[in-house]
Amino acid sequence: QTKTGIALLYDEVSENAYDIRLKLTKEVLTIQKQDVVCVSGSDHSANHRTVTLRRQPVGGLGLSIKGGAEHKVPAVISKIFKDQAAEQTGMLFIGDAIIQVNGINVESATHEEVVHLLRNAGDEVTITVQYLREAPSFLKLPLGSPGPPSDHSSGTSSPLFDSGLHLNGNSTNTAPSSPSSPIANEPKYEKRWLDTLSVPLSMARILRYKTGTDKLRSNAFEVLALDGVSTGILQFYTAQESADWLRAMSTNISDLTLQNMKMANKCCSPSDQVIHMGWVNERLEGTDSSQLYKFKFLALKGSSFYIFSTPPVSTLDWVRAEKIYNLCEVLFKIHKLWLADDCWLQANLYLGIHQDFDLEDQRPYCFSVMVGHGKSHYFNVELGSELAVWEKSFQRAIFLEVQRTGSKTYMCSWQGDTLCFTVDFALGFTCFDSKTKNVLWKFKFSQLKGSSDDGKTRVKLLFQNLDTKQIETKELEFQDLTAVLHCIHSFIAAKVASVDPVFIDSQSIARRYMYSN
Repeated sequence: QTKTGIALLYDEVSENAYDIRLKLTKEVLTIQKQDVVCVSGSDHSANHRTVTLRRQPVGGLGLSIKGGAEHKVPAVISKIFKDQAAEQTGMLFIGDAIIQVNGINVESATHEEVVHLLRNAGDEVTITVQYLREAPSFLKLPLGSPGPPSDHSSGTSSPLFDSGLHLNGNSTNTAPSSPSSPIANEPKYEKRWLDTLSVPLSMARILRYKTGTDKLRSNAFEVLALDGVSTGILQFYTAQESADWLRAMSTNISDLTLQNMKMANKCCSPSDQVIHMGWVNERLEGTDSSQLYKFKFLALKGSSFYIFSTPPVSTLDWVRAEKIYNLCEVLFKIHKLWLADDCWLQANLYLGIHQDFDLEDQRPYCFSVMVGHGKSHYFNVELGSELAVWEKSFQRAIFLEVQRTGSKTYMCSWQGDTLCFTVDFALGFTCFDSKTKNVLWKFKFSQLKGSSDDGKTRVKLLFQNLDTKQIETKELEFQDLTAVLHCIHSFIAAKVASVDPVFIDSQSIARRYMYSN
């Protein structure tokens, strides 16, 4: 299915916006601009057209103009009146910029100067025009065919109002002159939407924030292709239109990502499948405000969580990831959601989400992935639906890895002894001497009743003895305590999911948000 619609292309430098037409297919977003094309009678370029108008006693030249050099645009035809001189030529269109009047160049003329020239040009006026493909939206030119007749005329002409040249002007001719009409062998012109830019959506990303800020664009966003080609800033007339287009483009990008994943998975073993991948923004800690976030491409594949600066295209690309972490040793955590128009802080209070980042960051849909040695990566996505997918994908990838791995063993120590600590999906926790392999203690997952740690290397695990019902404390010291704690969390969560999948789903913050909306 193809989606089409009218939008504006916003130019940040000139601060002007231009009318464009968007055409969205499953694989490509095409930007179209209006232009006048020669459809028959001649193959010469429609860029410049020279037309002779005969001023009529009633209706004059039959057109109105807007704009002028004082507004950094040429004078543009803003209205063409039905059955009058301009329309009868078949060669003039709303949006045509007037280049010359009777051989005099008016590209740099003010609005008043062009009006004066046209009104005093005599009964036969020869004008050269060129269609202005990027007419600023402040001119408010209609996009369709010539509008209905109008008797509009203003005492003083303004660049933002039509100056009517359908009036008689200074015509000396009292008898009706023959109408301006196209000659049989004259070229025929039409105004059409023409493709000007095509942006492939495979691995494309959507930018909703103003560059280097946390300010969300109002009803606007930009689409950036994998090769760096940008649509520019697409501005929509209403919030609803913006949301509809954002959803449609995001869906198409996601569908193409799914296709890419299926292609990649054909080359991978069953234990090394891609579960999910896509663009996110990573917040850079301790940098200046102009570089708050940087684009990263994340992937969950096999036993690993990958962070790339650019997407992996070939099999060899997977080894050039910036970071690779074992999925058993990471912890996925949602930080922020917008539940309504009010502050995200209310969502935190309502859902009991722990917030450990500063309150200055105003982006919704944030999550962090906590990794070994107490470090973490803080990410933001553009849509709530993306957040829900990442939450579910991390959960699935971690559970699959736990079940595949079966167990993880870590070296540790206590009171000078070198020990081994094993987390096993079937058996629970076991601690044994690294030299003699003698088992010192073992407990099921259900016996773990609590834990505390010093935030560095030491942890206390509290187990309930099944016979005495007493709590036994086991203290251990690890080189990378965070990784071990994350591993324990992953194994217990996977165990619960295997017993009660509904419980895990009920804990999904992002999906609860999705359904509430």
